[in-house]
Amino acid sequence: MVVGDASLDIDTLVIGAGPGGYVAAIRAAQLGQKVLIVDKSELGGVCLNRGCIPSKALIAAAHQFESAKHADAFGISVENVKVDFAKTQEFKNGVVKKMTSGVSGLLKGNKVEVFNGECMFINENEARVFNDHESPRYRFKNCIIATGSRPIELKPFPFGGRILSSTEALNLPEVPKSLIVIGGGYIGAELGQMYSKFGSKVTIIEGLDSVLAGFDKDMTSLVTKNMKKTGIEIITGAKAESAEQNDKEVTVKYSVNGETKEVTADYLLVTVGRRPNTDGELGLDLIGMDLDERGFVKVDHQGRTSIPHIFAIGDIVSGLALAHKASYEGKVAAEVISGMPSVVDYKCIPAVVFTDPECSSVGYTEAQAKEKGHKVKAGKFPYAGNGRSVSLNHPEGFVKIVAEEGTGLILGAQIVGLEASNLIAELGLAIEMGATLEDVALTIHAHPTLGEIVMEAAELVMGHPIHIISR
Repeated sequence: MVVGDASLDIDTLVIGAGPGGYVAAIRAAQLGQKVLIVDKSELGGVCLNRGCIPSKALIAAAHQFESAKHADAFGISVENVKVDFAKTQEFKNGVVKKMTSGVSGLLKGNKVEVFNGECMFINENEARVFNDHESPRYRFKNCIIATGSRPIELKPFPFGGRILSSTEALNLPEVPKSLIVIGGGYIGAELGQMYSKFGSKVTIIEGLDSVLAGFDKDMTSLVTKNMKKTGIEIITGAKAESAEQNDKEVTVKYSVNGETKEVTADYLLVTVGRRPNTDGELGLDLIGMDLDERGFVKVDHQGRTSIPHIFAIGDIVSGLALAHKASYEGKVAAEVISGMPSVVDYKCIPAVVFTDPECSSVGYTEAQAKEKGHKVKAGKFPYAGNGRSVSLNHPEGFVKIVAEEGTGLILGAQIVGLEASNLIAELGLAIEMGATLEDVALTIHAHPTLGEIVMEAAELVMGHPIHIISR
C-alpha cells in the first residue's frame, strides 16, 4: 500500500499484457529484474482473448464440421450433421480461459507483480497506475510499452449493431445466415471462410485485385478456389461506400468498375487493418516520445525509443502486426535492459494465415530475393506427390523453396497446404542457421509425413527429386 503520494521503486515497468508484454515481463524477471506488468483488460491481450486463440478454436470447429459432412471419401457416412453454435462458443471460451489462466500462472511463478488497471506516465521515470480501488505511483529504471492495437473503424461503417469488428464477430450467439466482409486480408479471409463452412452465405468485398494480397498469387488461388467451393462470393477491385442497417439486416453499397451495387446480409464484418494504441491517456506526448505520422513509436534495432530507457514492442512499432513478432521483440527488449547485446533481426519472422488451405511464408519470396540482387533458383514440390497428404485426402498445395544459385543457401520459403503453419518452422530454422538445400535434403525425414515435402522440395531445387519428374 502506498503512503501518501510516495513512489514505489521497480526495475522494469511493462505496459500491456499481450503476447509481447507478458513475454517481456517473464524474460525480464528471469534475468533478475523486479517487474510490474499493467493491463486494463485481460491477461493475454487481444491475441489470447479476442484474436489468435479464439479465432483458431472456431476455425478448428468449422474444419470438424466440414469433415463430418464430407467423410464419404473415407467410406464413412454421417447423417444429419448439425452445429450447436452455443456449445461451439463454450468450447472456444474454454480454450481462452485455459490459455489466460496459464499466463497468470506463468507471471506468478516468475514473481512478476500484476496490476489490473490503466497506466499514465507522470514523467520519464514515473508512472501512475490506477483502477477503481487504488492509484499507486511507481518509479522505474526501465519501461517496455506493449499496448498493442485495435481494429480500424471506418467513418461510413461505425462499429455497433450489425456492423462488427473482429471482436464481435468471434462472439456471435449463432451462425448468421449471411455475412458481408469488407477487407480480404488475413482476418477477413479466415473469419469469412470459417463462417462459410458453418453455413453462412459470405460475400467478401476487397479493394485490391485479390484476397490475401501479401502472399503469392499461386498460393492464394488455392484459397480462393476453396472459398468458392463453399459458396463465398469474392468481389475484388471494389470500394465499399456506405451501409444502412436495421434490427434485422445491413445493406452495403459498393462500386466496382464504375458501377454502384449493393448487397444485404445479417451482419457486416469490417476488417481493414489495425491501429496502434499509442493515443489516449497513456501520456506519450507528455514525455515527448517520438511517433511517426501513422502513430507508430519510432524505435532502434533493440526496441529502444527516443527516450533511451523506454522500449516499445509489438503492434505499436512498424512492421507486421504478428503475435510472435511481439513476443520476439519483448525478449530482445528485456535482454537489452539486462545488459545483453541482443538486437532484432526480422529475416526469419514467419507469416501465417489459417485459411483452407493454410498459407505460410518465411524469408524472401523469389521476387524479393531477385530485388535484393541475389541470383536465385527456386522450385515447388506438390503435396500430391506426398503419401501422407494423399492418405489424409488433402493433396492440394505445395512447398516452394527459394535458394541462392551456386551456394544453395536457403533464402526463403512459401507453403500452401495442410499444416503449412507447422511446416514453415523447419525452413525458418534453415534460414536462421544459414543452411543450404543440401543440408535440408540430407536430413532424413520420417515416412510417411508431411515434413517429407520440405525435403523433396530441396531435392527438386537441386535438380534430383525422387517423387516427381524433374523438368
